[in-house]
Amino acid sequence: MMRSLFRPLFRPAAAALLALGLALAAGGPVLAQQAPAAGPPAGFVAPPPPKPEESNAERAKSQPGNNAPFWRAVRESGEQAGYTSLPGAEKGTLIQSFTQYPGSRVATAGEAWRQVRNQIIIPYGGALLIITLVAIAIFYWRVGMIGGHVPDTGRKIERFTPFERAAHAVNALAFVLLALSGVVMAFGKFFLLPVLGATLFGWLAYALKTLHNVVGPLFAVSLVIVIITFIKDNFPRAGDLRWLLRMGGMFGDHEIPSHRFNAGEKVVFWAGVFLLGLLAVGSGLLLDQLIPNIVYTRGVMQLTHMVHAAVACLMLVVFIGHIYLGVTTRGAIDGMRTGYCDEAWAQEHHELWYNDVKAGRIPAQRSGTPVPQGNKPAQA
Repeated sequence: MMRSLFRPLFRPAAAALLALGLALAAGGPVLAQQAPAAGPPAGFVAPPPPKPEESNAERAKSQPGNNAPFWRAVRESGEQAGYTSLPGAEKGTLIQSFTQYPGSRVATAGEAWRQVRNQIIIPYGGALLIITLVAIAIFYWRVGMIGGHVPDTGRKIERFTPFERAAHAVNALAFVLLALSGVVMAFGKFFLLPVLGATLFGWLAYALKTLHNVVGPLFAVSLVIVIITFIKDNFPRAGDLRWLLRMGGMFGDHEIPSHRFNAGEKVVFWAGVFLLGLLAVGSGLLLDQLIPNIVYTRGVMQLTHMVHAAVACLMLVVFIGHIYLGVTTRGAIDGMRTGYCDEAWAQEHHELWYNDVKAGRIPAQRSGTPVPQGNKPAQA
């Protein structure tokens, strides 16, 4: 039924489609002739190809919109500084030249510094501190408190004068503040940032950085005073080598005899206080740009920071051990707090110094500070 209704329409529709196809085929060449010809318009003159040595101003004329010379100059400004009207070092250098610092790949100096800091100083310095703390914890677990095997006699020897104690206290306080602030700045993002959050940690880090810069000069001055004050008793003497070879008798039943400062304390003085301390102070003053007549370029600051950070990690290791022995050696804190130690303590820990005091070669009391109540001065 339906087929019979539409059958009369099939033939006219087929004829119309055939006619349309013939018309399109016949008009193709005409349409092709009307299409625009390929190529530039009449009268167009192509600009010359760009030259690598062109300046940015010349490139703007020869090839507008192509700023390759500008960005090439930025990339190579470490080799050939760009123009700037601002005075000062490296004002025309946006990207430093390629270099290689110890432990880094060949890269721009800023990237090479970042590699040394993030791939060497931070991971290895942090691991060294953790190893030191774990080793001390194990040692305390196995050994415990040190000394105290001989009962006190009540007779006191002045070990430190008030001036010596004041110099040591100021220097120690400055060091602790610098150490805490430095640890937070270097490692805080690993253990404080997740706890405090970005905002609070940012304020804390900024405050501690300011504290670090303020306390640094105090540490520098007090360090020089400490060196001058204690250097005379820290020169090597007979018996020091034996003390080192036996590790002071640390694992024996008695200590190796020593003078006022044993060989271990002398190592701390020369390696930790003198060498590392002066390196830390010098590099810190450079970072704060407090030393005159020095051109503070980025390269100088990068090298200085690497030295400062590495030295600081080593100083922390040395003085963590020093603090531990001072706290866990019975009677040591009292000697620094009051200035006096008992004869028994002196004989147990510094027997050669005790013998010199008893022989009258060193005075038992070097200042007018009174002996702690309930005690009496030692007699030669």
